[in-house]
Amino acid sequence: MRFRLDISYDGSGFSGWATQPGLRTVQGLLEGWIGQVLRLGGHAQLTVAGRTDAGVHARGQVAHVDLPEDVDPQLLLRRLARVLDEDVVVRAVTPVPDAFDARFSALWRRYCYRLWDDGSSPDPLRRGHVTRIRGVVDLDRINQGAELLLGLHDFAPFCKARDGATTIRTLTGLHAVRLDDPSGTVEVEVRADAFCHSMVRSLTGAMTALGTGQRDLAWLAQVMASPGRANSVTVLPAHGLTLEEVGYPADDELAARAELARTMRSPEELV
Repeated sequence: MRFRLDISYDGSGFSGWATQPGLRTVQGLLEGWIGQVLRLGGHAQLTVAGRTDAGVHARGQVAHVDLPEDVDPQLLLRRLARVLDEDVVVRAVTPVPDAFDARFSALWRRYCYRLWDDGSSPDPLRRGHVTRIRGVVDLDRINQGAELLLGLHDFAPFCKARDGATTIRTLTGLHAVRLDDPSGTVEVEVRADAFCHSMVRSLTGAMTALGTGQRDLAWLAQVMASPGRANSVTVLPAHGLTLEEVGYPADDELAARAELARTMRSPEELV
């Protein structure tokens, strides 16, 4: 039977999501403990919605795993709560249709990058989840620049190249707000059907350069026209980024969505 896991973690102590020999990762920790508490005789195999980099946090990560039909999801949830370290929590274990694929069935992923600028008051209790920058962020400049990036584009200027991987994505949301609380934290929310490697931190790096007046809209247009990775775009540190939420279609649309998502996107879509 296939189960969906809703997961939250503080990425500070992890070398990212994906299992790596000799390193502490979220996937490695969860697969090991699931196999152990269920006495599977080995590790479970998780498929995740978004493979976060080292230091990136998650509030709404989603994974799926295939387990024996007699597994009690609530019992598994309680057992994991007893054995997992405090920096990772499985919030729910839910039976799902076989067509559910945490990665390919997803319609969108939503990330939030949090900034402290010279107009905010840093909270020491949040320092592991917020990046400090120089200057005061002008939200209007960021949101104006965001209009150039929304929609279907080749985001190669903002991505670390990977062989055989497309960089064509549909960006459905990019918006900055300043929290109305004592901290005055700036939150840059980014939403797309999918993201390529380092794309979110590069996008927010570009938006931060715009917002602090270091760059202008003409520069952003030049970056978007670049055929590959743009060296003028700063990749912001990992610890300011959190995967907040992943969206999925109704159960009867899961298979069709997964099939569509597996189709390699081509430049012809941009014409």
